[in-house]
Amino acid sequence: GRAAALRARMEERLLGARFRYLNQQLYTGSSRDAARLFRDDPAAFHLYHRGFERQVRRWPERPVQRIVRYLRRRPASLVVADFGCGDCTLAASVKNQVHCFDLVPLSPRVTVCDMAKVPLAAEAVDVAVFCLALMGTNLQEILGEANRVLKLGGTLLVAEVASRFEDTRAFLRAMTQLGFKSVSKDLSSSYFYVLEFTKTGPARPGPAPGLRLRPCLYKRR
Repeated sequence: GRAAALRARMEERLLGARFRYLNQQLYTGSSRDAARLFRDDPAAFHLYHRGFERQVRRWPERPVQRIVRYLRRRPASLVVADFGCGDCTLAASVKNQVHCFDLVPLSPRVTVCDMAKVPLAAEAVDVAVFCLALMGTNLQEILGEANRVLKLGGTLLVAEVASRFEDTRAFLRAMTQLGFKSVSKDLSSSYFYVLEFTKTGPARPGPAPGLRLRPCLYKRR
């Protein structure tokens, strides 16, 4: 029994170390780098998702449930694009048609792709969702893709770890250059923020100062 317990602790530490490594790669590389990483090693994504679930399980509320409640108050006819959908909890929880995109198919519903280049026509969806999924150094490109697939007047929902925001006001100002107007923001949780935007037009060319999020890096425990 003692040997089994020791082995379990060692496996737990190895899992934690591997998760932290993968997490760092996702936040410090581009979405193309992430797609390449998991294309070469699909098993690594399953390990990452396990580690991610362990982290979020400690939170008093899961942000995806906020998104679910939001969509249940809106017409079921709205078409949704879920960027970084994970195990498709959102799609399984609402009546809407949900296009599920991620780097590895944890569910048969998932379309595998780079989040900066999803296989949807322009102005094809009413709602775009990033639920703990704004990773990568090419944020402007990824959010620009969300603008492309959203209909004019469509909704962008962002739920992200609170500590990642260096300057929330600067981030919101940068979003205007990407063709989005802030509709509401819930900054009440110390775990995550929920931001709602509406698409006002196409993204303007050029860099968007203030569009920065800190990497979400986990310390060794």
